[in-house]
Amino acid sequence: MKTIDELLAEGVGGKRVFVRADLNVPLDGTVITDDGRIRAVVPTVKALAEAGARVVVASHLGRPKGAPDLAFSLAPAAARLGELLGTDVEFATDTVGESARTTVAALTGGQVAVIENLRFNPGETSKDDAERGAFADQLAALADVYVGDGFGAVHRRHASVYDLPARLPHAAGYLIANEVTVLKKLTEDVQRPYVVVLGGAKVSDKLAVIDQLLGKADRILIGGGMAYTFLKAKGYEIGTSLVQEDQIPAVIEYIERAEKTGVELVLPVDTLVAPAFPDLKTKAPARPTAVAADAIPADQLGLDIGPETRKLYASKITDAATVFWNGPMGVFEHPDFAEGTKAVAQALVDSKAFTVVGGGDSAAAVRILGFDEAAFGHISTGGGASLEYLEGKTLPGLAALED
Repeated sequence: MKTIDELLAEGVGGKRVFVRADLNVPLDGTVITDDGRIRAVVPTVKALAEAGARVVVASHLGRPKGAPDLAFSLAPAAARLGELLGTDVEFATDTVGESARTTVAALTGGQVAVIENLRFNPGETSKDDAERGAFADQLAALADVYVGDGFGAVHRRHASVYDLPARLPHAAGYLIANEVTVLKKLTEDVQRPYVVVLGGAKVSDKLAVIDQLLGKADRILIGGGMAYTFLKAKGYEIGTSLVQEDQIPAVIEYIERAEKTGVELVLPVDTLVAPAFPDLKTKAPARPTAVAADAIPADQLGLDIGPETRKLYASKITDAATVFWNGPMGVFEHPDFAEGTKAVAQALVDSKAFTVVGGGDSAAAVRILGFDEAAFGHISTGGGASLEYLEGKTLPGLAALED
């Protein structure tokens, strides 16, 4: 895999360099609520611009249905990228149309442009190779060189991620190179004890990675909505808590495998419950109650790990040499149910281990809850991509960058 430093050494002055970034940031209307993914691509864009390249940045945002939708416009992300670079960033109002062609043609060395949301074109996500390839051909006409730096999308077989690199000389940006280096530390020659903390809503999203980690991790701590499927599998009353009944047989199998292989699978010993899901807009007090994990009232639902579980999980992280965390412990967006996620984040900060926050909601929680990002070993920009890498899958976007 060619690195961006090798590309820069060859010279990019005057060349049109297409940077596939991940600017898929959360928006409240047109206001960016977490700019972490934009900041992550700045080193690559800045290095190319300073080397005299004409930089064309492209990304997806959200899930538009293959047609323009202003609710998913990249205009706010383009403006924020300009602020972070300290320079004007041009914005094309389409992907491969007149605006994109004109905007890119007008760039001079050192200038940067962002083209509109790639998913406004159905060819970006098409399962039809020909349709996807045709869109990749149009994108290739805008550039001389391709730099992949959107780690959050490398697990997708999309035109700009998989097909476009085959059509242009290509290299990996700083972000992708760093992400791969970090993930290798979680899969090759891991420093032990190796502790994995998994949360989030659905256990189905994490089963494949649990399957792999049962042969690699020393401890797996389970929290978030997915914990209640584990508790149900143990025969506990979980009230009206989130549960995936169809996943219970697989969960039972994993619990048994953990016991046989000596992997410490740690479940909540208590949980915070409330009669209903909290209002995340008004943040109205929900008045939660802490109850034992095996005694959740039938009319209550679990929304966060309880105080005893926070202490337990922190103690399980204390002596770790490597920690990977993916998924919040509760509904951290509401102050009444943020303490579990906050406790795990604090335990990582206090640990002497090499700590990796696996993107997605976990990365957002770290920033929203006010933690210093520098206190963690690495904060990934791609939750889904990180998990699939740990599952041992071949990621199309990484495979496409191989020489």
